[in-house]
Formats: sequence, structure tokens, C-alpha cells
Amino acid sequence: MAEKLSFVVSDPVGLHARPATILVNQASKFTSNIKLSYNGKEVNLKSIMSLGVPTKATVEIIAEGEDEKDVIASIAKVIKEQKVAE
Repeated sequence: MAEKLSFVVSDPVGLHARPATILVNQASKFTSNIKLSYNGKEVNLKSIMSLGVPTKATVEIIAEGEDEKDVIASIAKVIKEQKVAE
């Protein structure tokens, strides 16, 4: 079963290059398939993505695979540490 994490982007610039790169680097450490979903579109979180996610947007991370629970815990920690979300 897929694990999911929803959050609201709080960075005033939105989900821009620096936090997106940090999320990509974190996601790349895992074997699960990991997607970022926003506004009806999904992208692979293990590659640089460009969805134009603005501040106050609600996004969802979806992980499927053997380490999906670890993925969600790790991504949640990075989001909090980098102050990407509320």
C-alpha cells in the first residue's frame, strides 16, 4: 500500500530550485517509486521537477515500495528542517 504525505508550501517563493533539489537528493536515497503531486499533475521526485508550485499550495508526496514508510519519514523531516512547509 502506498504511503502519502501532504503539506502546504510555506516558503514565500514556493517550491523553488534549492528545496526541490534537496527533496530530489533525499528521495534518490530510496528504492521506492516516489512522486510529488500538485494540481492534478504528478512528477517523479527522483529527478528535477518543474511544476511551478507556489507558496500556500498543497502538495502530496506518494511513495510505493519496500521502504515507503522510511521515505515518508525522511521527506517529512527534510521538509521541516528546510522550512519548506507549515
